[in-house]
Amino acid sequence: MSRSEQPSRRTVLAAVVAAAVAGAGGPAAAAEAEADTVDPMRAQARPVDNRAWTTYAEWRGGTARGTRAVAGARPGVVIGTPAGTSPYTDPHTGRTATWEYGTWTGPAHTLAVPANELIASWNAHTPAGTWIQVELKGTYSDGTDSPWYVMGRWASGDQDISRTSVDDQGDGRSAVWTDTVAIGDPATGLRLVSYRLRLTLHRKPGTKATPTVWRIGAMGSDVPDRFTVPASTPGPAAELVVPRYSQEIHAGQYPQYDNGGEAWCSPTSSQMIIEYWGGRLTPEQLSWVDATYADPQVCHAARYTYDHQYAGCGNWPFNAAYAATFEGIQGVVTRLGSLTDLETLIAAGVPAITSQSFLKEELTGAGYGTSGHLMTVIGFTADGDVIANDPASPGDEAVRRVYRRREWENIWLRTKRYNASGKVVSGSGGVCYLYFPVRPTPRQRAALAAVGVR
Repeated sequence: MSRSEQPSRRTVLAAVVAAAVAGAGGPAAAAEAEADTVDPMRAQARPVDNRAWTTYAEWRGGTARGTRAVAGARPGVVIGTPAGTSPYTDPHTGRTATWEYGTWTGPAHTLAVPANELIASWNAHTPAGTWIQVELKGTYSDGTDSPWYVMGRWASGDQDISRTSVDDQGDGRSAVWTDTVAIGDPATGLRLVSYRLRLTLHRKPGTKATPTVWRIGAMGSDVPDRFTVPASTPGPAAELVVPRYSQEIHAGQYPQYDNGGEAWCSPTSSQMIIEYWGGRLTPEQLSWVDATYADPQVCHAARYTYDHQYAGCGNWPFNAAYAATFEGIQGVVTRLGSLTDLETLIAAGVPAITSQSFLKEELTGAGYGTSGHLMTVIGFTADGDVIANDPASPGDEAVRRVYRRREWENIWLRTKRYNASGKVVSGSGGVCYLYFPVRPTPRQRAALAAVGVR
């Protein structure tokens, strides 16, 4: 997203962005990390439900039509005998092509937290000639259902389709805002109490190529709106060694991707953590980038997270899916509850990407205001202040910043704020990207479970 104070498309989610309760978290027992059930007491303390399907048994438990589950080191779902063919007209190129397809529909998941927002995320491999569509259908608290909402048409490359979200989806009670299903008026008490996910895998007819989806899930949340959040108590100091990249040195480069680096905070942050976990791009992959540009991998990340409908690189699930195209990495979008949650992750060696919005005077030392900006949290000082790799820096050497704990916690977790014109607008409510190993260590697994992710 851009650093500017102009409203982003997500800021029109009036009264629907949920924050997480401050102070929840702490280390979890190893047994809890392995559990596939929701602890009601934890759900009450943390108004977020994050569920994912990743195991062979879970893939087998869905309804397959032209797809099949595959076992192995990283179980998933692939096209088997296609269910049929279907035309698709790319709205961004006008090209129409016919595709073989198969579907996988997950079982209904009852949310531990009846939600006013749902955000899906997925991890997949899409070789040339393939792509996937992700859909979500919710059940309301009055027993009726939403439509099947398209949460993304996605491919890791851009040679077959234009990677895209889908606008203008809604039924008068909920609607899709780029990557988020949101209840239109939470004050009515209406909530989503369960959901199903559906995957449609596509390939060129007559080929053997297939997408492989390794992970599919969604995060539901529901917290009262707030302008401020309670302060958490500082925990142990720690700092992770994470690569530092500036988006600003890419200003004006490849303007077809949201006008260039000035708006590339999300892919720049993603690339930092991808490389922290060992993800690397080959010279061949980077050969399309102008050889005179520094940090060409940031240009690559912008291109391959770009959402043609959103017209930007800040689609949250698209960033998580991009991270998971690197071997050994998986990614999710979730909400965290406090800086205690981030401290739990940092202590286990897991950095995080957080979304926040603020006026210039609300974050000491930033030097700018923003309607939506992503940063990488890499540690905490002895006083509990936040150490962040802030891509909105003039160069790579200036990316590491230290921000005041209380200021940071509030601008990240609040759901309401005043913009520069004095108008009440929404905040991100603790949104966070988490990228972590396909095979996390026991300590990492426990830390992830402590913040509701498995």
